[in-house]
Amino acid sequence: MENEELNQNITNAAQDAAENLNEEKEKLTKSVKYDASDIQVLEGLEPVRKRPGMYIGSTDTHGLHHLVQEVVDNSIDEALAGYCTQIEVVINEDGSCTVSDNGRGIPTGIIAKEGKSAVEVVLTKLHAGGKFGGEGYKISGGLHGVGVSCVNALSTKLIADIYQNGKHHTIEFSRGRALYPLKVVGSTDKTGTTITFYPDAEIFETTEFNYDTLKNRFREIAFLNKGLVITLEDRRVGQERKDVFEFKGGIVEFVNYLNQNKQTLLSYPVYFNKFNHNDKGDVVNEIEVCFQYNDSYNEIINTYANNINTEEGGTHLDGFKNALTKVINDYAVKNKIIKETEKLSGEDCREGITAVISVKLREPQFEGQTKTKLGNSEMRTIVYKAMQEAFGDYLEEHPNEARELILKSITAQRARDAARNARELTRRKGALESTTLPGKLADCSERDSSLCEIYIVEGDSAGGSAKQGRDRRFQAILPLRGKILNVEKARLNRILENAEIRAMITAFGAGTGNDFDESKLRYNKIICMSDADVDGSHIRILLLTFFFRFMRPLIENGHVYAAQPPLYKVTRGKEDIYFYNDDDLNKWFDENGRKGTTLQRYKGLGEMNPEQLWETTMNPEHRILLKITMEDAIEADRVFTELMGEDVDLRRKFIEENATLVTDLDV
Repeated sequence: MENEELNQNITNAAQDAAENLNEEKEKLTKSVKYDASDIQVLEGLEPVRKRPGMYIGSTDTHGLHHLVQEVVDNSIDEALAGYCTQIEVVINEDGSCTVSDNGRGIPTGIIAKEGKSAVEVVLTKLHAGGKFGGEGYKISGGLHGVGVSCVNALSTKLIADIYQNGKHHTIEFSRGRALYPLKVVGSTDKTGTTITFYPDAEIFETTEFNYDTLKNRFREIAFLNKGLVITLEDRRVGQERKDVFEFKGGIVEFVNYLNQNKQTLLSYPVYFNKFNHNDKGDVVNEIEVCFQYNDSYNEIINTYANNINTEEGGTHLDGFKNALTKVINDYAVKNKIIKETEKLSGEDCREGITAVISVKLREPQFEGQTKTKLGNSEMRTIVYKAMQEAFGDYLEEHPNEARELILKSITAQRARDAARNARELTRRKGALESTTLPGKLADCSERDSSLCEIYIVEGDSAGGSAKQGRDRRFQAILPLRGKILNVEKARLNRILENAEIRAMITAFGAGTGNDFDESKLRYNKIICMSDADVDGSHIRILLLTFFFRFMRPLIENGHVYAAQPPLYKVTRGKEDIYFYNDDDLNKWFDENGRKGTTLQRYKGLGEMNPEQLWETTMNPEHRILLKITMEDAIEADRVFTELMGEDVDLRRKFIEENATLVTDLDV
């Protein structure tokens, strides 16, 4: 009950901060106009359909969902400006997507030099909008994207409905071209914008929206914007779902969500919210930080700038890390827990931390084309000072928790020192010196790593077949003996003592953790090949847990795959036919009958001879590989903790909730 009261207190404090923010925004927005004069045109739209990848990154499922994000970003900017409180996203029955908000609505006046309505200009001109020097938006995340005009260009049809000044306006487009000028079709007492678009199948590999992909992103946005209500609904037949996201506690609830499967160390999360003003009293930036420690050995820090996920960090992250390390060391020395000469490293101080850092500023500077790193130098100092004050006060007010936290950091330091020696054993002197490679590795002859692949194989028997059946030019084989260590429950020093893990680190050549260097990776594809049974699945998840925790770029950048060995072999006469699932097997029997056939159910890779293993599982012309992706790191972290952590009850609950999804189980 005491912890519940403390959590409620911190949530109430976050809500009070939100109310203060709204008051600041009201002062800021009362005098701000937003009309056709704020729309500025930078360049045309024609190149978008010719080279869509240049504007949305890709034309696969990522690019498809980027379209939804571009439309939603406009609504988020309205929320940042203080005018929008609700956003609704609907996947319609016909496959289109509708995004609605209750903001001010896109300006409907005529832009004189264009001779068109502002709505039409915004939707047909690249980089036309109210974020390029006008007074429409003080803080915006829209500059990181390419604008709703690209959504229009890449849709077979787009309909925009604007509710503004008592009138309902509408305009329709086809592949970026207006079918008619903006017109008034009725009266209304609401304000806002509704965009419905139909992705072009000529452009995209798929036009099927994934509900969970959108759900994860909108949950994140709702966490970052206290009180904003985001509704996501799927109206497709047989897929009907609906979620409503509203978090009045903001990033405090975000941190609690990230830590929901972990044992926390502090009574409640450390939280602070700070506004900085210019000489006129206007808000020029906002800093919001929340963090909590848990008993794991992993570090999770999510950073955002104007709601954009700055995956590569930046100056706001630097300020946070530097202040955290200094505050802990200063407190430890002052209270004689450590000597002045025994400084704790930043890595030691961050073990087990879960943090969310969200900054909002008028002129964000993002580094690189992907815009995932904040470059504003002033944010380093601003976050540092705010963090130093808030966290310093927390430790002074909670001496018992402060001591426990510092002792955890000291233990991490000792474990890291022990790991340093173990790590040295796994480092290779050079990429071409095969003498440093593990003895059981059967390496390939190709030295261009982009052409090479390595199979991580379960067991010596299957490893022997794989070595004999492979193409030695580009395929390497590394057999593993038994199940590797569950890294979710161990510190790095113990992990590096595991012979199988050391063999993988040495073979891959790229290091681990903060020392991981993808440029040194010796294989472009890392393929997990295990038996098609429960034990095989367990081995695969142990491998993925290791990659996720200590070599995450392998997954993020598409290097990790799961081989798909066949489940069945049907022999008819001299012909062998392989099947990878029950549906294909049953379909074949329905079409060909069952007379004169022999059916073999494979229990493991070791049952196949080298020729069979090559033909079914390793031959690039015939094999099936599943690429392991990480659509949402937050959800991935939660699931890994749930399935591989210490809490047995969580695993039991997961099994009970998902047992009905298993259709083929060997007992």
